[in-house]
Amino acid sequence: MDVAPTTEIRKNPKRQLREAKKQMQLRGIGTKSQQALKLQQEQNKMERKQQSKAEREAEKQRQFDLRQAKKKEKHKGH
Repeated sequence: MDVAPTTEIRKNPKRQLREAKKQMQLRGIGTKSQQALKLQQEQNKMERKQQSKAEREAEKQRQFDLRQAKKKEKHKGH
């Protein structure tokens, strides 16, 4: 009694949905205009990140300079 696999093995429907979703994400955004918008958003995000980092560093340096000036003033005398 040899039983040949004549029927196709069914996949789990949840697994099929996950695989379909993964394939859609790999494809990416559809139109060129949408891709251009996404690229522009990413560039703006990077610029904002760099600018805020520079502002933070400048504020940190200002605070440091202020502390140094206070120390110097204390040692100066009356």
